[in-house]
Formats: sequence, structure tokens, C-alpha cells
Amino acid sequence: MAPKSKYLAGTSLAVMGAGFLSTLPLDTTTGVILHGAFEAGLVGGLADWFAVTALFRHPLGIPIPHTALLPKNRQRVTTGLIHMLEHEWLTKESIMEKLQKADIISKLLAWLEAKLHTNATRTAVITIARKLLEHVQPEMLAPYIEKELKQYVLSADTKRIVTLIIDRILQDRYDEKALDYILIKAKHWAEKEETKTTLGNVALKAIQNIELDGFLQFALKSFINVIDADKLGGFIQEFIIGGIHSLQNEENDNRRSLLEKLQSELEKGKSNEELINSIDSWKTSILDSYSMSSLLTDLLTNIKQRALTFVQTDAFVERYAIPLLEKMVAWLKQPSYKIHIEHSLHKQIAGFIETNHHKIGKLVQENLDKLDDNTLIAMIENNVGKDLQWIRVNGAVCGFIIGLLLETGKIFI
Repeated sequence: MAPKSKYLAGTSLAVMGAGFLSTLPLDTTTGVILHGAFEAGLVGGLADWFAVTALFRHPLGIPIPHTALLPKNRQRVTTGLIHMLEHEWLTKESIMEKLQKADIISKLLAWLEAKLHTNATRTAVITIARKLLEHVQPEMLAPYIEKELKQYVLSADTKRIVTLIIDRILQDRYDEKALDYILIKAKHWAEKEETKTTLGNVALKAIQNIELDGFLQFALKSFINVIDADKLGGFIQEFIIGGIHSLQNEENDNRRSLLEKLQSELEKGKSNEELINSIDSWKTSILDSYSMSSLLTDLLTNIKQRALTFVQTDAFVERYAIPLLEKMVAWLKQPSYKIHIEHSLHKQIAGFIETNHHKIGKLVQENLDKLDDNTLIAMIENNVGKDLQWIRVNGAVCGFIIGLLLETGKIFI
């Protein structure tokens, strides 16, 4: 209660009392009228003082019946207040109606959009990203990732993979490229001097080891005496190089036949169950014998450290985080999504209110029960004390005016 209004009622009573006493000796018409008016004002002020005081306590401490109404009827008043809150002021329907009119999602999105490019948002984004990354434990993730990778590899359709590889080889003509590569390497080998020497020595030795009868053996020895290893190697080298040249010619029949045979064998590989089973067995054997946990842990740890450094840079916030949040806001602002989210939110809130509405009364009850009578009365008087003071003042003023009118009327009757 404000200090200026605290003594307002007492002052009014004092004025009426002083006026009543001061007009007692007066026997003039004016004195009689004023005396009657002050008397009525004093009675009216005292009556209202009694009435207001009786709401909270016994007037003058005397236990007059039907006084101290609030302490005596506290439980009934509390029950009535709670009932009014739950069933009239804050009903489930009224709360939901207010929430539906509030357009929470639009306001929330507008607020979020306005805050996107502030330093507070930047700090919050960096903090959240850093905290999330700090809680990542590579040593715990590694075994799970390894298990998933191995299961994925083992469950892969080997036949389909083989078919895709073979089709890609034939489509991109890798069979021809492989043949050309082999021919080039073979030609480089064949053109070397040491290759000629090696071929000559091997061929000569092979001829010398041939055993024939009669004239044929004599002819063979004559041939060996005529030609040496170098010449023989040269003949063989030229033959090999010539053969390679012919195979490098795309119009060569032997080349075409070779490629057709190679392509045919590749096509057969698509349905070669032995090959597919061998690959499956190889996959299982390799995966069972190889542990990737350590490698994955090191890899994830390195990624985590790099990510922790990156999320604290302006590039992360400006290029990735803020654009992502802007896209999310724009997505949520689309009518179809917005209506769906609003409906879901209202449904959740309705469920929450349905479950917890009765707690409003319990909360009020618990808070009121914490207060003793004197504290509750003091709280009410502090909040509405000025109005109560004016009730008493109005009683004195109204009584004074009525008394004035009555006494004036008596003179003219």
C-alpha cells in the first residue's frame, strides 16, 4: 500500500470526529445541520471501517460473530477461486482458443529469421556445433562403422558386380586397350638386344638337344654349323616383332579373332558360378582376417579435429550454417509444411493441457497453502489496500452528505 493512502481512511474519520465534537456547542441552524452531517459522516466511516476490517480480522480484537470472514472461510474461498480458474477463466477450451489465434509458428519463424545474422546466433551455432563434435567418440564409432562396412561388402551381389564390370570393360573397349598395352610392352621387350641374345641361345640349345636318325641328324648338325645363336635370335626376334605389328593392326584377322575370343570368355564370366563363388570366398576370407578398427579410429579422430577447427571459422558459419538455417526457415514457411507443423504443435499442446490442466488448481492451492493467514491478509491489503481505504473514505463522505441533506430537510419540514 502506498504511504500516502495508508492513513487516508483514518484521516477522514478524524476529520468527521473533530467536526462532530466541534459542532456540539453550536445551536444555530447552520451548526445543527453541520453537526448532523458530521455525525452521519462519522457513523458512515465507522460502519465501513467495521465492514472492511471484518473481512480480514476481528474489529478491535473482539470476536464478534460474522467477522474475520477471510480466515474463517479461507478453504471455501480457495476452493471457489480454483474452481473459477479451472472452469471459467482458464478452461481447456479457452487456452486452446488463445493458442490457435496466437499463430505461434509464424511468430517463431519471424523471430528466428530476424536473429539469423546476429552475433548471438553465430556464437550459438559455433557453440552447438563444437559441443556436438566434442561428444563424438571415434573409438566407439569405429567398430560400428567397420561392422556396417563389412556387412555391406559381404551382402553385395557379386554376380551383379561382375556383370557390371564386364559390361563396362566391353563398353569402353578396355579389352582392346589391354591387348594394345600388352603388345606395346611385348614389342619393347622383343626389341631389346639382350632379348635377341636370350632367344638365340635358348633356340640353339633346343636345336642341339634334338636327336634324329641318319641323314636328318647330319643335316641338323650342318645347319647348326652354318648359323650361330646371334643370327638365330635375330630371326626369332624379327618374327615376334612382325607378329606384334600384325596384331596391332585393327584390320588384322588374327587380332579380331583374338579379341572375339577374349570377349566371349568375358561374357562367360558373367555366369561363371565358380568364379563368383571364388570371389565371395575371397571377400569373406579377407574381411574376416582384416581389422579396420584402428584405421577407422585414426581416420575419425583426424576428421573430428579438423571439423572442430573448421566449425569455429567464419567460413563454416557464413557458407554452411546460416544458409542451412535460411533454407530450413524457408522450408518451414511453406503453407503445407507450416499447417502440418502448426497442427502437430496444437495436437501436442492439447494433449499436454488435457493431461496437466488440473495442475493449475493444484499449483494455486500449493502456493496459497504456503501462506499463513496474516501473510495472505497482508498481501491482499498491500495490493488492494488503496481501494479499501477509499471504501472507508467514501463511507464517511457519503454519510456526511446524507446527514447534511437529512438535517436540512428536517428544518423545512
